[in-house]
Amino acid sequence: MHNILTTTPLSSFRAAAQAGEFLVTAEVAPPKGGDPTHMIEMAATLKGRVHAVNITDGSRAVLRMSSLVASAILLQNGIEPICQIACRDRNRIGLQADLMGAHALGIHNILALTGDPVKAGDHPEAKGVFDLESIRLLQMIQKLNHGVDCNEQPLTDGALNLFPGAAVDPQCNSWSGLQSRFDRKLEAGAQFFQSQLITDFERLEKFMDQIAGGCNKPILAGIFLLKSAKNAQFINRCVPGVNIPQDIIDRLAKAKKPLEEGMKIAAEQVQVARQLCHGVHMMAVKREDLIPQILDLAGVAPVNLVVSK
Repeated sequence: MHNILTTTPLSSFRAAAQAGEFLVTAEVAPPKGGDPTHMIEMAATLKGRVHAVNITDGSRAVLRMSSLVASAILLQNGIEPICQIACRDRNRIGLQADLMGAHALGIHNILALTGDPVKAGDHPEAKGVFDLESIRLLQMIQKLNHGVDCNEQPLTDGALNLFPGAAVDPQCNSWSGLQSRFDRKLEAGAQFFQSQLITDFERLEKFMDQIAGGCNKPILAGIFLLKSAKNAQFINRCVPGVNIPQDIIDRLAKAKKPLEEGMKIAAEQVQVARQLCHGVHMMAVKREDLIPQILDLAGVAPVNLVVSK
């Protein structure tokens, strides 16, 4: 039986990406425990406003429910997931097994990630696996889609049909390194790219002009809801590679209602991103319910849902 968990027609992120629509995705964390109610409630507020919802896979190496299981739960609730798969915790056998399972459940959008280092998380004594990294994971997905495993042995019960994407960081310090990894991810079969949190939009414009121009794959800029000056300072301190400008921190500090100011800042950033790239990836940790309001402020209409076949 195929797509056994799909109970309602879903918008197709792949169809929208291939049609060249302005894409909107958002990120939701799986539960820390066995009750998915809050995750489902947050994701439900995004229905009709995003093409798909990313489910993180042990982000920052912090323990949470399996991204594959959480994605299946969203699918049961009529929400199209993008299932993040990180290489940190599984070897190539486990990764291939989960990808086959994703396909069987009707979960086709996969974001291939290397994964954050174990030492960064809440189980620093755990053993990191890192049998593969994101480029080799993309190569493996390409093989599975062609009906063979990573050893070129045939998949006797059918090829997969996954739509793989990759992360990109236009604010990376090494321009040549950024160019090299982007090109290699393209070559490995990445069909879309979601960026890390963007604060330097001049840098994003340069990336789009000099590296991503002509690649014919959608690039989604990461837009993060900053809730206060303290929140922005925490991110600068604790998230590698992110530098929230002082003028934004000052603006949040002076605001009578910092959360509302943060929403305005995020909406302004969405408007800038619309002029530069093919979509936005919205991140509003624990306040995903505010994303529709941010999109309204930015003038982004509800998404054009394409019913999957």
